[in-house]
Amino acid sequence: MAAQGRVDGATIEVIRSYLVSVADEMRVTLIRTAFNPVIYEVLDFGISVYNEDLELIAEAPGVTRFVGANDYAIRKGVEYVGVENLGRSDVVVLNYPYWNGAHAYDATVFAPVFAPGKDTPFAYLVVRAHWLDLGAKDPGYVLDSTDMHQEGLIFPGTKLFNAGQPNREILELIKFNSRMPDAVLGDLNAQVAAIRTGERRLLELIEKFGHELLTAAIKAILDHGERTARRALAGLPDGSWTAVDWVDDDGISDEPLKLCVTVTIADGTCVIDWDGSAPAARGPVNMPYGSTISTCRMAFKGLTSPHEPTNAGQMRPLVVKAEPGSLMHAVYPAPTFTLWTGMVALELIFKALAQGIPERLATSSGGEVPGYMMVGVHPDTHKLFAVSNGEAIGWGATAEHDGADLLNHLCQTVVRNTPIEVMEAKTTMLFERVEAIADSGGAGRWRGGVGLRRDIRFLGPGELITVAKKTRSRPWALEGGREPEPNTLIVHPDTSRERRLSTRRVPVEAGDHFRVLSAGGGGRGEPREREPERVREDVLDGFVTPGAARQIYGVDAQTWERVATEGGAE
Repeated sequence: MAAQGRVDGATIEVIRSYLVSVADEMRVTLIRTAFNPVIYEVLDFGISVYNEDLELIAEAPGVTRFVGANDYAIRKGVEYVGVENLGRSDVVVLNYPYWNGAHAYDATVFAPVFAPGKDTPFAYLVVRAHWLDLGAKDPGYVLDSTDMHQEGLIFPGTKLFNAGQPNREILELIKFNSRMPDAVLGDLNAQVAAIRTGERRLLELIEKFGHELLTAAIKAILDHGERTARRALAGLPDGSWTAVDWVDDDGISDEPLKLCVTVTIADGTCVIDWDGSAPAARGPVNMPYGSTISTCRMAFKGLTSPHEPTNAGQMRPLVVKAEPGSLMHAVYPAPTFTLWTGMVALELIFKALAQGIPERLATSSGGEVPGYMMVGVHPDTHKLFAVSNGEAIGWGATAEHDGADLLNHLCQTVVRNTPIEVMEAKTTMLFERVEAIADSGGAGRWRGGVGLRRDIRFLGPGELITVAKKTRSRPWALEGGREPEPNTLIVHPDTSRERRLSTRRVPVEAGDHFRVLSAGGGGRGEPREREPERVREDVLDGFVTPGAARQIYGVDAQTWERVATEGGAE
């Protein structure tokens, strides 16, 4: 075997690919064994592999905004438990939000991996996934908590398995503090199964290559990641740019909350500073610092190494600043359950950067995931259910093309919405209408992607929970493009009881209706500079109405007839 420091490139690439496959196999195990649709359908999880120094060396696709949240959690978890107290086949759970970098229901399960005959770990495995219930003050989702202790059972770093043996007392504690214990324990076991899968694969890897060579290859992988990020950063202009946006409310009062970010690129470093943002809110929209770091890392990776698997080296040039006790750095006992603030924050980083590198940035997407959930007792099983969905939105226009239509928010990327078949089978919702919304994308030389209309009728009683924090301010545009309408969620539409919602719990009965109108992306450039042929195609596709074509894009009847004739339309 090659000595440390002289490992060849081919071997490094084999090991890098092997590490990525470890995370991918863990992902498959989790999806195939989870009980909860938000895990096996939506893919609301984060899976990471770390070296002995707790540096990220591989991860599997899940919620993109979890990039870095596991990094923060594994360091806090190992620090709390103590590496000297971790043994073979131990498994630990952590959901203390200020260490976990997420709300209490995004439970992080981690484990050390030991090579044969060694007394210290050579790797760590982490699986974060959204649990359905841990005894918070309300079932489903907590919208108006005023301190952490209303948000569910808390584990600061607690052994679930000790030397491979389950800790029955802790598992019973989880069971008796959950309204849906079968699903929660099933998902926990799925996370443990994923870790065991990763552990077997890592042991194969170290048996094949040995500790010395593996360590040298990982160092080379991380150093390459750093070089890639620094090289990309060097190609960007130095400067400092500030942007401001607003979160609708904190779930308790209707007062909007200010977000302010300054992004500075200088001396080979990118600093993202949240100074100027609102102080901690009374309601649960505060961001744990680990979540803020993760949000910033997603934006930074998109700029510097978007086409490579993520590792810790790529993040070395990034510095994240947020004052403890502020909206973007929650401290005990601030409530943190509703993490939609991070979606607005991600778009705000891009808004700041667009001032300095507009050619690299798209306009705003619809701004967030307009989410909703139904909680109730199913008439067939007589058991409590809580099933959620995040709606598709339009993405923003770029300097070269229209924004994408009807996609999940940027912070989720590979995450999916919940299939209608699952929603209807597991709840008392009936989906009556799903369609793209004409004229919902911001007009421009390049059009923003369009949003979605979804009409739902309830067949039985329960609670409708809506989660949205970007319903009052429009998604932003660039270079004279138009700003689209914001997300709109309506209960009892087209009746005297019609009510627009942001983040609310609303009792519903059989026969009640709910409508989601998700936002499109921002436009780019003057609308009248758009090629008439593209306007014609948009009208034929149903993305733009003939009236908007005339009034906004200036394609009148005469122009329309000429363009249609030249294009060969019938």
